[in-house]
Amino acid sequence: MMVAGKYDFIVEKGTDWNQTLTLRDSEHQLMNLTGYDARMQIRSSQSASSTILELTVGSGLTLGGSTGTITINVGDSVTSAIDEDSGVYDLELIDTDGKVIRLLEGEVEFKDEVTR
Repeated sequence: MMVAGKYDFIVEKGTDWNQTLTLRDSEHQLMNLTGYDARMQIRSSQSASSTILELTVGSGLTLGGSTGTITINVGDSVTSAIDEDSGVYDLELIDTDGKVIRLLEGEVEFKDEVTR
């Protein structure tokens, strides 16, 4: 059983949020994500019914196949519209058999911009 790793993000409102994560297996080899799917939700709390931000492959998430990367790419117009100061998230992978792997979890801090 794999336990989700812990990683916190800081997202600056009004800017593009671009971040690339590189996944390695237990032997430190790049994880081949070919055929995988991924999803990520950010909520104000774990029990909140609505999402602050929801990302999927093709809509904010890109998987790098054999390079083992997951890229988060959210535009400035989306980050500008976030009203919250913080939230929690998890990032899940779905393998080719449909098995869900909870990869990462953590907190997200949304920092206000000054220049508008």
